[in-house]
Amino acid sequence: MSTTDNLASLKDDMVAFIEGHGMRRFPGYVDYDEVQRVVWKPGDNPESWKDFVELAKASGATFLTMDAWALKSDELETLMESLSDVEFSNEEDLEDARWLRTYLGKTGFIQLGFPHQGIMMVYEVSTEWNERYQNLLEMAEEFGGIPIDGSGFDEES
Repeated sequence: MSTTDNLASLKDDMVAFIEGHGMRRFPGYVDYDEVQRVVWKPGDNPESWKDFVELAKASGATFLTMDAWALKSDELETLMESLSDVEFSNEEDLEDARWLRTYLGKTGFIQLGFPHQGIMMVYEVSTEWNERYQNLLEMAEEFGGIPIDGSGFDEES
């Protein structure tokens, strides 16, 4: 987790550092459901991503995967609509979603990765607001498709 609320300058620093090491970037996201991965533990060092890049280079990787996510207006509006429709959401959840408008256009997540012996090594950094957004999104998806009022079930049985 990062103490800043916009990771855009960190992303720029990462791009420069990676390219400065003569490595290429592959625009892509390492999906945990699709590939085996090991997640880097940064400890208390906010600069540990540099160690991650240097380890990638030392391991013989010629490229790193890189993905970044910034909050878009349409994504936030969709989330707020979903939360309005969810039976288990409350006004506090909607207020949290409205509060996220502050972060529109800001980068809230960055992921770096490199392949090593059939496993993806992954470094991630996320803002607190991105984690709140992800929690709200998960809740909306989890409860959004459940017909709570009984509609959709065969009522004759």
